[in-house]
Amino acid sequence: MDSDSFPAAAAAEDPYALFDRWMAEATAAEPNDPNAAALATVSADGAPSVRVVLLKTVDSHGFAFFTNLDSHKGRDLQANPRAALNLHWKSLGRQVRIEGRVEQVSDAEADAYYATRPRGSRIGAWASKQSQPLDDRATLEGRVADFEGRFSGDDIPRPDFWSGFRVVPEKIEFWQGRQSRLHDRLVFRREKDGWTTQLLYP
Repeated sequence: MDSDSFPAAAAAEDPYALFDRWMAEATAAEPNDPNAAALATVSADGAPSVRVVLLKTVDSHGFAFFTNLDSHKGRDLQANPRAALNLHWKSLGRQVRIEGRVEQVSDAEADAYYATRPRGSRIGAWASKQSQPLDDRATLEGRVADFEGRFSGDDIPRPDFWSGFRVVPEKIEFWQGRQSRLHDRLVFRREKDGWTTQLLYP
């Protein structure tokens, strides 16, 4: 998209369609993990935390990623089901910021995604007590070996402590860099009847 036409042209689009187009352009330009997003959560006692996750499902329902439900982020999101995501594509000079409520994905959706993971990643989901203290690397490797033996075939069920979360956006901001830091910022806000748009000062 020509940067001069960004605000006017983008404001007329559905934000998911605009996101899909930006993601396609990022996939062509970024060498690694164009779906990487910084995820910010807040614990039950108000402590913020941020880490990078990989978005695996993006559709009109929201932006989904998968994790151990007992992980730091899993506990945060169950206690305080709101989150923010930020995708930054440096090579394109673009960002997308997403804020909204969070819901757990259905068992069917979690099962379907889990089945697409490589065998090692499925074993890893069982072996890792994500975010819990670890004595040493050998302990982790021992757990991996134990679960390799337990699941000797390729049928590795999804653990009941492993699922996904979906950020259902209330606000999506598209940011595009411009010279002299006079960047373009366009925010979509969800209303009862659809989306409203507003330009923001850089």
